[in-house]
Amino acid sequence: ANAVRLGIMATAYIGIGGNLGDRRRIIADAMDRLRNHEEIDVVAVSSLHETEPVGGPAGQGMFLNAAARLETTLEPDELLAALQNVENDLGRTREVHWGPRRIDLDILLFDDLVVSKPELKIPHPRMHQRRFVLAPLAEIAPETIVPGTGKTAAGLLDELAK
Repeated sequence: ANAVRLGIMATAYIGIGGNLGDRRRIIADAMDRLRNHEEIDVVAVSSLHETEPVGGPAGQGMFLNAAARLETTLEPDELLAALQNVENDLGRTREVHWGPRRIDLDILLFDDLVVSKPELKIPHPRMHQRRFVLAPLAEIAPETIVPGTGKTAAGLLDELAK
């Protein structure tokens, strides 16, 4: 299953979030940087959702969250590296697990791949439990099936509401 998909276009969905600094500008900057990547096409970006922090230290500011649909010729590992480069360029630091951050870019889905490596898990673990991930994803990709669940993004969001 590790066949190299040379030049084949894949659809990836990413989760975007941040709760430090000028959140809207930082998210816009992140999207601009991805648009400028020669192997990434930003096809759709959800609206911004303001959400309470989940987990992590108390007293954090509210997050802005979004999701984006990317078309890319990158492999999952290469896309992860590209996202981490953007995070680093925009001042992301990793001091506290689930702590405050300027920008967080996570691969949620990558075609229908299931990847389980220490550094990369697709679909993103816990995404089916997190409204701040599912609400923006369901906005741009309601019918997308989340591998391993057999359910759509919209269906998973509906289950959370119950």
